Amino acid sequence: MGIYTKEDLVAYAPTEDVELYPDSDGKPMAVSDLHRRILTRTIDVLDAYFQDRPEVYVSGDILMYYVKGDPRKSVSPDVLVAFGLGKKLRRTYLVWNEGKVPDFAMEFSSESTYQNDLGRKMELYASLGIQDYFLYDAEGLYLPSPLMGFTLVDGAYTPISEGSDGGLRSSALGLDFHVSDVGLGIYDPALDEWLQTPAELAVARAELAENRAENAENRAQQETQRAENAEAEVARLREALARLQTGGRN
Repeated sequence: MGIYTKEDLVAYAPTEDVELYPDSDGKPMAVSDLHRRILTRTIDVLDAYFQDRPEVYVSGDILMYYVKGDPRKSVSPDVLVAFGLGKKLRRTYLVWNEGKVPDFAMEFSSESTYQNDLGRKMELYASLGIQDYFLYDAEGLYLPSPLMGFTLVDGAYTPISEGSDGGLRSSALGLDFHVSDVGLGIYDPALDEWLQTPAELAVARAELAENRAENAENRAQQETQRAENAEAEVARLREALARLQTGGRN
């Protein structure tokens, strides 16, 4: 999301690296609708959260090559976040060009991927030095727990313990991940709020504006009613005073 400059689009144009490091491995993404929807929402949420930080790059399902000269050495995280890179559009993530690996990677595990996600891929991400590694099982069928998180300690991944609210905190992002009614919820403890996609934010703002308008209308109606009641009370008092002044005569 966001507005990209001419320089961004130029950087996205094909280069001599495309033939050696293609932007597709030719394998289809075989996942369920639920899996795909939650994955897309997660990337949108993180993209929106970091939109005002130009040094933060958020992406997903992009081929990351980690050994220069060996295109076989590649991996494609479902979600990645890297600090200090900038938001330019990329076809591939070439670690030697970027100067670093992502700070956060996440895999949405399925029947065909969960064993690799918990095995070879976890070992690879640890050896590359990716600080936080999270896994999510949208169907709740394949992982030991629907949501799992690991952080790098002395070169190896250590499980992240659940917080008192059941969330798993990514120290790299400063955000808490939860299994929630939207599938995968992301909470910002600093702002004390759940993160939303731009579309969700637009709906929430529209609802807030509508509620404010309704409240304003209700207050106006209440003020009108109070004014009418006050006028009626003044009229009653005037009538009572008039009767007193005439000795109670009609």
